[in-house]
Amino acid sequence: MIERRRDTAPACCEPPIGPPPILILEGEPQSASAARAFVREFMAFHVPDAPEDYVETVVLVTCEVVTNSIRYGTEPGDSIRLTLDADHARTRVEVQDPVRRKPQPRPESDARDRGRGLIILDALCIDWGVTPAPFGKSVWAEVKAP
Repeated sequence: MIERRRDTAPACCEPPIGPPPILILEGEPQSASAARAFVREFMAFHVPDAPEDYVETVVLVTCEVVTNSIRYGTEPGDSIRLTLDADHARTRVEVQDPVRRKPQPRPESDARDRGRGLIILDALCIDWGVTPAPFGKSVWAEVKAP
């Protein structure tokens, strides 16, 4: 007779430790706040020695990409996917939405209170871009670790 051990799970089935790297968000403005909280929790666990200003830079980049995705890449009822990846060299933020249209930089203007998201990415990121996805696109940005 084969005896089962109930006190250990197979390695493939063990629950992950810490916050997962993916968060699904509704395509609503309130989701930007949830994204900021998610980034702070993820960074605190996965990069615990990261300086606060670095974490806040990643939070700002995430918020800009999420906000652009919600504003220009969703319709009512759509959702977006936020994926984070961090190591000793950089943190990668990736947001997938269901619209294939790529973000377009707008000319700078003091008359508008929006349209600066891509300028912020250019200033704070070592690189950013757009990758086609099976259903839409992924906008990604990488912030260099200090």
